Amino acid sequence: MDLSVYEKKAEALVAEMTVEEAAGQLTYQAAEIARLGVPAYNWWNEALHGVARAGTATVFPQAIGLAAAFDPPLIGKIADVIATEGRAKYNQFVAENDRTIYKGLTYWSPNVNIFRDPRWGRGQETYGEDPYLTSELGTAFVHGMQGDGKYYKAVACAKHFAVHSGPEAIRHEFDAEATPKDMEETYLYAFEKLVKAGVGGVMGAYNRLNGEPCCAHTFLQKKLKEWGFRGYFTSDCLAIADFHMHHHVTSTAPESAALALKNGCDLNCGNVYLQLLIALKDGLIEEEDIRRSCRHLMTIRFALGMGEETEFDGIPYSEVESKKHLRLARTAAEKSVVLLKNNGILPLEKKKYKGKTIAVIGPAAASEAALYGNYCGTGSACVTLLEGIRKAYGDSHILYAKGSHMYKDIDEDAALPDDKISEAVICAKRADVVILCVGLDATLEGEEGCAPNFGAAGDKLDLNLPPCQMRLVQAVLAAGTPTVIVQASGSSIVTGGEEAADAILQVWYPGELGGEAVARILRGKVNPSGKLPVTFYKNCDDLPAFTDYSMKNRTYTGYEGEPLYPFGYGLSYTSFKVEKAVKRGSGVSVTVKNTGDRDGETVMQVYRKIDHPSAERNRRLVGFLRIFLKKGEEKQFRVPLSRDCLRLVGEDGVPFAYVGKYELIVEDGSGAQPLCLQCIAK
Repeated sequence: MDLSVYEKKAEALVAEMTVEEAAGQLTYQAAEIARLGVPAYNWWNEALHGVARAGTATVFPQAIGLAAAFDPPLIGKIADVIATEGRAKYNQFVAENDRTIYKGLTYWSPNVNIFRDPRWGRGQETYGEDPYLTSELGTAFVHGMQGDGKYYKAVACAKHFAVHSGPEAIRHEFDAEATPKDMEETYLYAFEKLVKAGVGGVMGAYNRLNGEPCCAHTFLQKKLKEWGFRGYFTSDCLAIADFHMHHHVTSTAPESAALALKNGCDLNCGNVYLQLLIALKDGLIEEEDIRRSCRHLMTIRFALGMGEETEFDGIPYSEVESKKHLRLARTAAEKSVVLLKNNGILPLEKKKYKGKTIAVIGPAAASEAALYGNYCGTGSACVTLLEGIRKAYGDSHILYAKGSHMYKDIDEDAALPDDKISEAVICAKRADVVILCVGLDATLEGEEGCAPNFGAAGDKLDLNLPPCQMRLVQAVLAAGTPTVIVQASGSSIVTGGEEAADAILQVWYPGELGGEAVARILRGKVNPSGKLPVTFYKNCDDLPAFTDYSMKNRTYTGYEGEPLYPFGYGLSYTSFKVEKAVKRGSGVSVTVKNTGDRDGETVMQVYRKIDHPSAERNRRLVGFLRIFLKKGEEKQFRVPLSRDCLRLVGEDGVPFAYVGKYELIVEDGSGAQPLCLQCIAK
């Protein structure tokens, strides 16, 4: 969008404001200026996977699950739906004169931080560990949410800028140290792509980066200017107070407000900017500093249609959780599920189990929390895993046992430890097949202050399920009944059943219709096609310290060990063979055949491998494309390659184009034989 016309309107409006009025616009709870026709506005809103925290809205799979679909067009459609529902709710909130928190059109999503460490509780909010995948999905989200019309449909915000991924417990005082190479190659990559794609907002991180707080960071602000950023910059919530309270780079609130404002932070999510007039009086800032940031904020509000009629004013409330939107939520869940293991037991076809007994066991089975993850809205059409299975297998006898609490040793008050395991074993022994639903939820992994998990402030201490669930898994598997493990989580986990289970499905936090989607995959009505957007590790023992932000021995590009399941991995009920691949210009022409007996989708992936000191230790993703083939069908596809396919970054952080021999590896992540192309860059 060309913001020029709105910048001029903002300049004229702010010129009419008193300095006090302008300063009052710089907190997230912006005050009304009645004499100038500026209504009150609350900037704080969330929409990672649906309109969040504002009542009923369609709940899509958590962001990490959406990443597993490897499908930018799908992300774009979902973001457009979020904007539609957001506008529908906003229209009615305004009609009711409700302009409070979570009711605006400026959404603090997407989270494009890199999920560098599997212990990070907020990794579920991201699109995984790969910068290219993150940038492609994040860009699609921005375009889908903001639209391409005269006005923004809603405004996206790239967060948290930058080099931010835990630990949560010390985020308010932590100094993340990153090399110029890691910053340019990994941590800043997606932010640059989203800024150049026109994202309306950028949010600063809590932590310091190489000594400077991210919400007042000279280097980071310089990068935004280099990239041509014309939107608004907001602090994370209460982050500016951290300057004097925890980082100790200032001594007082007015000093913190001045430091942030003069270094490019337009909006304060918090209350430190209430001290701006004191900072002005004390000579710490100038009036123009206040007016400059106010112009940035008013530009965004004009671009949303403030004071004008827009094409979005008539979006009706009936769009909220419409049938069309719910169908998209189910489709997204189906595309996100990753089949990690299958000895042939799946699919559990309905006719095969007619009249037979299916045991559904585990604390995630009847849990709505296991569908949601964090930063979610409220779905009124929730279908749990248990409900989805009951509906799908109506001709079977369904036994259910909770088996354990999600994390406590005792489930019922006054009971003894493991009080629900015997019931689970009873059901398992009497069943023809067990569907064991285990995992985590937002109380076990998430944000500091929101996930009260064993004192870890939202992060995981290790990759294991809580001990009560580990014992449940072992007891059920010992019963000897064929068992499918369905695991819900936003990150890499270890259940203890990897060897003995007959099949394993990673379903993430699949959204409000997750139970229906998972049941359709279990039955074979839908072919599993998701791929891991993160490495699943066996444990944390050989990973660097959580506080170490070096990319050495991290993620699939540098990990030196043997993963439990690799990045990009995912099995299918059918099989695909890459018959031929040829590099043509900026893409790879790939001929693929469905060699199995089922129709299905998969994700073609292209990795580069370069022998150069500045290249990653392992390969790097440079292209991907979700495809569909009927059984026996052979077809040619063009997989576009990243414009940065041959971009390397030196230790000084300066990128350069590689010249010489390199390899392109084409595969679908199923473990089938890849096709390797030998190429030369001149």
